[in-house]
This record gives sequence, structure tokens and C-alpha cells, in this order.
Amino acid sequence: MKKLFLVMILLFCFLTGCQKKEEVKDDYDLDYFVLVNKLNPLPEDWEEKIQTIHMTNSIGDDVEVEKRAYDAYLLLKEDLEKEGIFVDLDSARRSIAAQQQIVDDFTEKYGADYTAKVVAVPGYSEHHTGLALDLYLIIDGVDVVENEDMVQYPEIWAKIHEKLDDYGFILRYLEGKEHITGYAYEPWHIRYIDNKEIAKEIMEKGITLEAYLGAVNETDVVLDYGDSRLFSREELDEAFIRIKCRFASWKGVELNSLKFAGDECNSEENLEWLNSLEEGGSYLKAIEVLSSFRTPKEGYGTLEPDRIYNDYQWWLVCGEDGDWDIVSSGY
Repeated sequence: MKKLFLVMILLFCFLTGCQKKEEVKDDYDLDYFVLVNKLNPLPEDWEEKIQTIHMTNSIGDDVEVEKRAYDAYLLLKEDLEKEGIFVDLDSARRSIAAQQQIVDDFTEKYGADYTAKVVAVPGYSEHHTGLALDLYLIIDGVDVVENEDMVQYPEIWAKIHEKLDDYGFILRYLEGKEHITGYAYEPWHIRYIDNKEIAKEIMEKGITLEAYLGAVNETDVVLDYGDSRLFSREELDEAFIRIKCRFASWKGVELNSLKFAGDECNSEENLEWLNSLEEGGSYLKAIEVLSSFRTPKEGYGTLEPDRIYNDYQWWLVCGEDGDWDIVSSGY
């Protein structure tokens, strides 16, 4: 009996010891404000510092998350469920190899330009940090995981966003800030910063993490849709977003405006020229956009330093899939 009691004590000590390993160490030194984007790679020593946990979501996928971010997510999830909103984790931390596979899959399925708009270059993905969480919805017991399906529930996402800062999260890729973040609006992509007060400040001001950290001068871009009879507002918005995402990788360049050049750009002559720029090009529509931007004092690439560029041309084309591709830019 004494031996059995002793074994039980030893087993208890072993189990509690294992549980303690799940806790964040007192000397855990992780920069929760780390900036990883198209211009800033994951710090070299990140993987040596981070502590993560693994969980299995409702569709059976393994998801790896930074420990504190996961604890905060569980509290957020519990709060949302009180209002009848059910979410789960689609993905969080990804290895560089996993990110490369995503890039390859998206490029094959959607093309390079679309992939550049929604998927990070390996080594430059915020998902490498373990602090970026992609949520998905569970509606009436059904998992809603595809992007095109999730965007059909804006009211639910709005309620989710209202609670983010209460748990140290921010919405990372804001609508209209594509020229700063480099990515189109993603209502499901949240970011943990481990500071509720600062999270609240960022969310209330509607700014990006880049702007809060002083990494960019966050400008608002004026969009001129003109008076088109050929293209809808949605089509023009998609073209503008393509260009804005490209600008996010132009270090220090401040985008001021984008202007649709007019329906006359969609001529047979222009389509023939643009198709000749792409091997096997068979595009059906063409669009010209004029941009205005200011270069930094040190310049950028072949652009002159500290200069305002006006009417800088962008030519985009689309085929049967309806997705715009940038095929030419410059004067």
C-alpha cells in the first residue's frame, strides 16, 4: 500500500512537472512587436527563443501557436462563444518550407500576381512568428474555411474585431492599407502583440502595425475611378489593390493617388501590345492606371531621390479568370 502511495506521488510530481514546462519561462524574451513584412524578414534568432504549443482544430489539422498568443486566443474564443460566434484556428506558425509550398500551390492555381497579393515570400511571412493567427468560422456546426466563403459574413467579422484588443490582438491587414501592409484586406488574420492598451490604441485609430512602430509614414491614397462604362467599381478596386500591394515593397516610397486612365485604354491595339509582352498571352481586357507618389531622400531603385512622380503608368490585363496581372509600369 505504501509502495502504491509512493508511486502515485511520484506520478503526480512527474505530471505537474510536465505541466510546468508548458508555462512561459520567467526569462522568456520575445519581442511581441516584431515587424515581419515584405521588407523585414524574420529575425535570425527567433526560432531559438519562441515557445509554442500544438493544437488540433475542428477539421483535424495540427496548428502550432506561440504560447501566450494561444492562451489569449482561448480567452477570445470563449468570449465570442457567449455571443453565439464560433471560431477555430486555420493556421498560425508556419515553417519557411511550409510557406514555400503555399506560394507554389497558389502560383499554380491563381498566378504570380494574385499570389503576391495574398501570400508572403518565405522568410518574410508574419506567420513565421507564431503570433499571426488565421481564424475560420463555424456556422451552424459547419466549418467555413475558404476565403471566398468567409467574406460572406462581414457582420460576424465586425463583432470579432470589436473584441480583439481586449485580449491583446489587432487586425493586421486593414482594408485600404494595402500599400502599407502589402496584402489585401483579411478579416480572419489577427496578430498578437501582448499589450491590451496598445492594441486598443491601434484598433481605435485604425492604423497599421507599421505606422504604430514608425516604420512608415502612413498616407491615405486618393482613388479616382473616373466614369467607366466597361469596368465595374469592383474590377477597378481589384486593379488598384494589385498596384497598392506592389508599392508596399518600394521602401520609403509614399503613394498618394491612383487614377483610372479611361476606357480607351482597352483597345485592340493595346491588347495586342500587352499580349506580346507575355509568352502565350491571351488576355481579354486591358487597363491603364496613373499613379502619383513621392520617393524618399535616398531614392529607390532607378527612381530619383526626394521627387514627386505624377502620371506614372501601370498596365494591367486579365483573362477569362478575371484576375488582374501587372505586365508593364513606368513612363
